[in-house]
Amino acid sequence: MNLQKMMKQAQAMQAGMLAKQEELAAMEFTASVGGDKVTVTATGGGDVTSIRIDPAVVDPDDVEFLQDLVLKGVQEAIAKGKEATAAEMKKLTGGLGIPGL
Repeated sequence: MNLQKMMKQAQAMQAGMLAKQEELAAMEFTASVGGDKVTVTATGGGDVTSIRIDPAVVDPDDVEFLQDLVLKGVQEAIAKGKEATAAEMKKLTGGLGIPGL
């Protein structure tokens, strides 16, 4: 295989990965915790776009429980985005395990 053809293929793969990363960064991922008492939506880029809290879970005497639910929801929504990104990058690279992706 000639070097020029290989470089073109690498550039095409890089462009495809960049486009897919941008697409995934804009996608939204939702996680619900505590029996759907807290629902968090985040982008694939890790930005939290919304948090919905069921008023029934708001207890002034147990704020820590609500804080834990919100934290867990945020972590799960962001994890879903990271998992989707990793899966798509693996598809694009054919499982090559390119560093930094």
